Amino acid sequence: MMERPDLSLPLTENARTVLQHRYLKRDEEGRIVETPEDLFWRVASAAAAAEADPEPAAEAFYRALASLEFIPNSPALMNAGRDLGQYFACFVLPVKDTLASEAGDGIFDSIRAAAIIHKSGGGTGFSFSHLRPAGTRVRSTHGTTSGPISFMRVFNAATEAIHQGGFRRGANMGILRVDHPDILDFINLKRNLREMTNFNLSVGITDAFLDAIRDGRPHAVFEPHTGRTASLRDSEGREWTSREVWDLIIQRAWESGEPGLAFLDRINSFNPTPQLGPMEATNPCGEMPLLPFEACNLGSINVSKFVAGEDIDWPRLARAIRLAVRFLDDVIDINRYPLPQIERLVKANRKIGLGLMGWADLLFLLGWRYDGEPALALARRLARFFKEEGWMASMELAKERGPFPNYAGSLFTTGPQDHPYFADVWKRSRRPLRNATVTTIAPTGTISIIAGCSGGIEPLYALSFSRQVLGGRTLPEVHAYFREVARREGFWSERLMARILAEGTCRNIPDVPTRWKDIFVCAYDVPPEGHLRMQAAFQEFTDNAVSKTVNFPEHATPEDVRKVFELAIQLGVKGVTVYRSRSRADQPMAPAGDVTCLEC
Repeated sequence: MMERPDLSLPLTENARTVLQHRYLKRDEEGRIVETPEDLFWRVASAAAAAEADPEPAAEAFYRALASLEFIPNSPALMNAGRDLGQYFACFVLPVKDTLASEAGDGIFDSIRAAAIIHKSGGGTGFSFSHLRPAGTRVRSTHGTTSGPISFMRVFNAATEAIHQGGFRRGANMGILRVDHPDILDFINLKRNLREMTNFNLSVGITDAFLDAIRDGRPHAVFEPHTGRTASLRDSEGREWTSREVWDLIIQRAWESGEPGLAFLDRINSFNPTPQLGPMEATNPCGEMPLLPFEACNLGSINVSKFVAGEDIDWPRLARAIRLAVRFLDDVIDINRYPLPQIERLVKANRKIGLGLMGWADLLFLLGWRYDGEPALALARRLARFFKEEGWMASMELAKERGPFPNYAGSLFTTGPQDHPYFADVWKRSRRPLRNATVTTIAPTGTISIIAGCSGGIEPLYALSFSRQVLGGRTLPEVHAYFREVARREGFWSERLMARILAEGTCRNIPDVPTRWKDIFVCAYDVPPEGHLRMQAAFQEFTDNAVSKTVNFPEHATPEDVRKVFELAIQLGVKGVTVYRSRSRADQPMAPAGDVTCLEC
């Protein structure tokens, strides 16, 4: 019997609270029956079961988890070694223009599948673009269709009724192509913030639409059931131009943060298995474009753990990346899949999504401003390093275990050999990979709280938060490294702490030296263009996509949003999401003057 290594876990109090609230096993009476050490060993030993020699793999996986250098996505922590056995976070389900079908891709087939996935802790994405527009005549019943928006409301209501395994509420991404006849109703959905509360929304943007904006043409829509095209007209019969549709998207995004944009042609130009069809949807946070019935498991490395003096310990980081790739590939074989169609496609493509967190903390430790040129250069270098090392690990696994079954006929064997998707290490060797995709940048959410670091590649939201914990207590919290620097440099005081707690940022506090104001920037201290340039820097070398929110201050205008959307097109990112401070009453994070729930 394998024995757990005797290691102490460097967990913060908040990390322990999250683990107790969401992840640790409980008995039938609701009492916690495992420790954080038990949880990490449960995850490590379960993943290692896929190995020919599980014992050394389990120990290596456990050491990575216990050191908080690598954490897999939440469903793996929740379900490893337990009855559900479902480790994946990201799923895309088809929504064909039929109520149900033998292939399992009808509207209510997907509602049922989403319910199963949400129960196990996963999130789902859908393209509703195949559904006929509202008011279309139905020959078989002589009635009319209700359209994609009405069915989206059914999906939303079903999600509302199901909590993800008792740990968190279901999350969805809904995408509608910009050339769908019901696109105006979709763009306007979140004008009422009580609508679609379990969905993030993104408009599927096409290159043809962008060309039409530039040319000032009427907006053309495509009827999915007939293939006919027509000019977009509203309920009053007025013809819309593509520029007017673009303006409406910008206005609604300014008002509520939605819809976001998903650049479909850009996404599919990087589709590693185009022979299987196009990718039309993403997971809820947008970092995983996937085929219908495809899923992906994610994990993130806490890069702040690899700072060595004024640089990164690159050899140690390389070892962590290779171990994480092996862990995620093992998960594909031990996972219990909610549908046979998903299992077949996942095992045929073997996509994984290795990303990073702790980026803002790493920059703090190096003393670099988040949106400065050195930080952008390091972002590209780091993303490239993850890709190169990750692909080398995947090639080694392919040599040991075989390439992903859809390798033949994929972009690797049919695409131009200079395609920007390919890592340089593959261009030199042309060796097959075990995984169709390797790298992703996820938002990390609660796993970054467990790791005690900043989330994903986001700047720190604020130097202080108020977190609402169990029992209704609100705990003010000041970033530990800022506190350390302030004490070391001699500018810490109770008055400073009070200002930080009230304002969240040190930008306007005279007591903080200018040098440290420039380093300890927070989300709203970074210009919106700086957010997007950071996203683009990581996207350049990321196989899948990058989850990143472009934060705007409350006083930002729709024209500011327009500039960022146009910059997103110019920089070639796969999607973009914006958020203007206080544009919603239920803002998920706020400075300590407000309250952010530990659930977020």
